[in-house]
Amino acid sequence: MARGVPKNQLDLLSRVKLFSACSQKELREVAKLGTPLDFPAGKELTRQGERGAEAFLVLDGKASCYIDGRQVATYGSGDFFGEMALLDQGPRTATVKTESPVKAIVFSAQEFGGLLAEAPPIARKMLVVLAQRLREAESSDTEKAAAH
Repeated sequence: MARGVPKNQLDLLSRVKLFSACSQKELREVAKLGTPLDFPAGKELTRQGERGAEAFLVLDGKASCYIDGRQVATYGSGDFFGEMALLDQGPRTATVKTESPVKAIVFSAQEFGGLLAEAPPIARKMLVVLAQRLREAESSDTEKAAAH
């Protein structure tokens, strides 16, 4: 594959909702980022309320997401979480723990910020996805409040 990025890695990135609107060229730029890491089962990757400075792309394995101690999501291959920390390095909105050994690519806020500064089209595409996620979360919260 041209530019040294394996096709399977580009395919995986293209399936990540956050990057799904990116061109192949943009995906190659994203693929240059991150550090592949292995985590054992039971490892806490993020803790609700603590500041975050990285995001995770799960390559293999399973992790669970908890808000206020309640499980709200499960992440597997191709799932991306922690992206808000890439933008504002603010407090985590959830705790994520591995349920099995997990292979992931970890993106730092610093390297990701550099990409966004150098490639505004990628930033715009990601902001659209983040806005959609926020709308979905707000809609879900409204539906839960109406049910009570």
